[in-house]
Amino acid sequence: MVHLARGVIILGSTGSIGQQALEVIRAHPDEFRVIGLAAGKNLDLLARQVSLYRPLYVSAPVLPVGTTWNGAQTLSLVDLCQVPEAERVVVSTVGATGLLPTLAALRSRKTVLLANKEVLVMAGDLVMAEARRAGIPILPIDSEHNAVWQCFAGDCSLGAGAIEGPVRRIVLTASGGAFRDLPLDQLSRVTPQQALAHPNWVMGQKVTVDCATLMNKGFEVLEARWLFGLSYDQIDVVLHRESIVHALVEFVDGSVKAELSQPDMRIPIQHALTYPERRPSAWPRLAIEQIGQLSFAPLDRRRYPCFDLALAAAAAGGTAAAALSAADDVAVARFLNGEIAFTQIPELVDQVLQSHRPIAHPTIEDILEVDQQVRRELGARQTQGTRRAQV
Repeated sequence: MVHLARGVIILGSTGSIGQQALEVIRAHPDEFRVIGLAAGKNLDLLARQVSLYRPLYVSAPVLPVGTTWNGAQTLSLVDLCQVPEAERVVVSTVGATGLLPTLAALRSRKTVLLANKEVLVMAGDLVMAEARRAGIPILPIDSEHNAVWQCFAGDCSLGAGAIEGPVRRIVLTASGGAFRDLPLDQLSRVTPQQALAHPNWVMGQKVTVDCATLMNKGFEVLEARWLFGLSYDQIDVVLHRESIVHALVEFVDGSVKAELSQPDMRIPIQHALTYPERRPSAWPRLAIEQIGQLSFAPLDRRRYPCFDLALAAAAAGGTAAAALSAADDVAVARFLNGEIAFTQIPELVDQVLQSHRPIAHPTIEDILEVDQQVRRELGARQTQGTRRAQV
C-alpha cells in the first residue's frame, strides 16, 4: 500500500505553537507535507520557513494576494484554508483572526487542529455547528483539552461538539502563572518581563500574560464546554504547580483518568497531527520515578479576578464572551506596552463587560462587529485619557 503524506496548513507558523508544529512535521518527513504557511509581521522567519519547507501557498497581511513570494503563491487566510491539497489545518493564531479561517477550513471538510482559544470563546456555538454539518470533530492541541480527549479514549466517543460516554466531570489544571506566590499587594507593581517568566511553559506573550491572570483558564472552561458538549458545572479547575497532569476525567462510577506528560507542546501537537495513530517521538520523556510530589489545590479566586470574569461572560451568553476576548486582548497589549498596571487588566475587562449588552443569538457578523466595537471604544478611551494627561 502506498502511503501518502498528509497535507498540512499552519496558521500562525512564526508563533510558538506554529514553530513547534513545524518541529513535529520535520521529525516525521514521511508523514506530513507542508502545503501552506501563514504569519503576521515576522516576514524574516516566514521566509526561512518557506525556504525550508517549500509550501505551495503562503499568507501574511503585508503580502499582496495573487502573487508569488519566495516561490509560494500568496493567498488570503480564508482562501488558504480551502486549498484542495491540504487535509489538516493547524489554527495557532491569536485572537479573532482565527475565526473566519477556521470556519472556511470546516466548510472545506478539513480537519482543524485548534490552538486558538478565542475561536471557541467568541463563537463556540456557531463553530461547532459548522463542525457538526461537516461531520468532522475539531482536534484540540491545547495541552489541557488534548489531555481530556486522550482520557476519553476507550470510554467515550468524541463527535463534533458532543461526547457520548459515562463522564461525570472533567478537571483542567492550572500552573498559576508567574505570580502564583507573589503577595497580593505587590501585583500592581509587577512588570511585563516578570509576567512573561512562566515557571513551566514557553509560550507566546499574550497567552503567557493570560496564564498570569488566569484568563487563559477561564477561556479554557468556555472551550471545553463547546468542544465536549459539557455543562459548565461539569468543568472544574485546580491549581497544579508542576504542569505534569494536564487534565483529569472523572467517570460516573468514581474512576478518574489523568493524562501526564512533560510540559512540552510538541506532545499534544503530534498526538493530534498523527491521530488516529500514535507515532514515536524524540521529545523529552516523563521520568515518573523522579517527579517526587504532585500537588493539587483550589484556586485562590482573589488572586485571579480574570477567571471569574470569564465565567461571568459564559453565564451571560451571546456576544458577552466576544466582548471579553477583545477587551482582554487590548488590556494585555496595553500592559505589555507599559501603559497600564497588571492589576488594571481585570479592571478594564470588567468595565467592558459591565457596559456590554449581549446579543443572545449572534451571527458571525455580529460577533466580529462586537470584537471591533470593543476595540474602537477602548481605543477612544485611551485617546481621551492621553489628551487629559497632556492638558
